Amino acid sequence: MRRSSSRILTSHAGSLPRTDALVAANAARAAGEEVEGWEELLATEVRDLVARQREVGVDLVGDGEYGKAMTSPMDFGSWWSYIFQRTEGLSLDEGGAWVTDRHLSTPGDTRLTGFGSRRDQQAFREAYSSPTSGIFVGEPPVFPKVTGPLRYTGHAALAADIANLRAAADAVGTQDAFITSLAPGSASRIANEHYGDDVALLEAWADVMREEYVAVIEAGLILQIDDPSIAENYDQIEPEPAIEDYLAFTRLRVEALNHALRGLPSDRIRYHLCWGSWHGPHTTDLALRDIVGTVLTIDADAITYEAANVRHEHEYRVWDEVALPDGKMLLPGVVSHATNVVEHPELVAERIVRIAQRVGTENVVASTDCGLGGRVHSQIAWAKLRSLTEGAALASEALRR
Repeated sequence: MRRSSSRILTSHAGSLPRTDALVAANAARAAGEEVEGWEELLATEVRDLVARQREVGVDLVGDGEYGKAMTSPMDFGSWWSYIFQRTEGLSLDEGGAWVTDRHLSTPGDTRLTGFGSRRDQQAFREAYSSPTSGIFVGEPPVFPKVTGPLRYTGHAALAADIANLRAAADAVGTQDAFITSLAPGSASRIANEHYGDDVALLEAWADVMREEYVAVIEAGLILQIDDPSIAENYDQIEPEPAIEDYLAFTRLRVEALNHALRGLPSDRIRYHLCWGSWHGPHTTDLALRDIVGTVLTIDADAITYEAANVRHEHEYRVWDEVALPDGKMLLPGVVSHATNVVEHPELVAERIVRIAQRVGTENVVASTDCGLGGRVHSQIAWAKLRSLTEGAALASEALRR
């Protein structure tokens, strides 16, 4: 991955807004309809998207997760649910559970509960129940459950994603292009009726996901691991666990990920950490200082994380206490997916500068908190990316002084 040297480089966290044509085509395909010219449409959309990223000044471009189906303009889950269309051994769970209650052999015997049991939702039950609050949670969708041996079957879809991004990147003359892929720990958050325990389940998901990891790297692209679960699971454990117990729970997921990444070049891998993209209060989020040491043991040279999220923005001070290991770099989010307000470039620059002053300019690439696609309107998302690149230019000037 290219590092910032003469100026602060820019990127984003993955998902970008889909066009009306792409949303409509995905909805038709989800309904079982044949979409004539689907492959050509997807390739064209990715090509245009990459060109637009370069036009607004984004340096490290992605495919916007366009190959991960989104059937409506607002969709918080395609980054995760895409893998269920690419994996054998799953059946629909008519109970609708996101995850089942599960006991782990951790010191505190923690219990991971379902989406409807977030402690944040319990604390703000009236807000989450009100259709006028902006964070209303309706009936959960039906998720799959593991009912047989897991096996990766998404080779054709992945090959298309790779070919489309490779062609689009070549068209604008860049090698700095990335594709997102799910972490085993995040993939495993569904009901399990086949594997004997969580360790076996995580190992199976690690084997599944490794097929994507290897293919992306071998295609000469940058691999981004999407893994909100590492921080986000904390909000779904009842009762609130001791930090030591939660870290023991989390290390199993990190070990599974590192197993899946074994032998792959860490300088071609970036890891995305966040606290969940839903637009809620987030008062029960885990502090960055509590998880950062575990995150830094992941075999990825770059860490993307939320640094503009107003629940976590103050945590740039963590880098006063924690030394960034040699070879590691940060892609802090400096514009947010959780507000329609477009950040002023000067504020973006301030966010970049205070982190760069702590870890080194060459170790910072300015990014977004989380994916913008499905979280804010397309017009707002592109304005945020413009503000990102303008802010990066201002930061570059300030850091040269």
